[in-house]
Amino acid sequence: MKSLKTRIVDYVKTVATVAAGKKVAARRLTVFPDDVFIVSYPKSGNTWTRFLIGNLVYEDGVSFANIEYRIPSIYMHPDRVLRRLPRLLKSHECFDPRYRRVIYIVRDPRDVAVSCYHYYQKMRWLGDCPLDDFVPRFMKPEFEINYGNWADHLKSWVCLRQSSEDFLLLRYEEMLQHPQAELARVAAFLKIAATPERLNRAVALSSADRMRELEKKEGHAWQLIKESRQDKPFVRAARSGGWREALSPESVARIEAAWGPAMRMAGYELFSAASVTSDS
Repeated sequence: MKSLKTRIVDYVKTVATVAAGKKVAARRLTVFPDDVFIVSYPKSGNTWTRFLIGNLVYEDGVSFANIEYRIPSIYMHPDRVLRRLPRLLKSHECFDPRYRRVIYIVRDPRDVAVSCYHYYQKMRWLGDCPLDDFVPRFMKPEFEINYGNWADHLKSWVCLRQSSEDFLLLRYEEMLQHPQAELARVAAFLKIAATPERLNRAVALSSADRMRELEKKEGHAWQLIKESRQDKPFVRAARSGGWREALSPESVARIEAAWGPAMRMAGYELFSAASVTSDS
């Protein structure tokens, strides 16, 4: 059986070949001065944020059938195609100085670990792997190959851009609790006039229940997951704190001990006695 890393590399190569064999843009993307990037570590709420913004901007809304053409991912199209598409772009890259305007989403890494585990199962990358065995893999610097681990990714953006007026930091947990207010912050950042009615409409059209319905209808056609397991949803619980039931105390202690300072920097409370001041 292929190793996890080999299977991920194979998948990246597959996704990276679209439009008659042309490579997707990814890091080869041509960046324009007025581009805006929605950046996050994987499984931190990027797709939901794209839906929120898309349903705010477009009168007829967005769906899995058109999201890659209205708020496209840099990993889904060749550069020549992206040049013709709206330049509000999804990215999972670590700090890139070419990205001038950035909306950065951070999520509790304990929840990210659980979400990544289920996503990797959906993509058939894990096989029969218990969650506690997955956590050490998740924490390795090379886990996502190009993106580093959660703490490195967070620090690469926040430490270098947090004082810039062209950088907006969103916490996934705040978005869940106050979606209209957080979307209003995004609208102000994008200089979009947003009435309370427009904000409420966008939030309603981007609810987890509606996205699950859309996934059932359109997921088979969405490039990201169309070859994945159809018995496991892409849109799962869409809540915070699920790690409390899913992760063992040992896994929680491992994450907090390694990334405690970065977690505190992002506003996450530590619970394990093993938490230390290291981000190794």
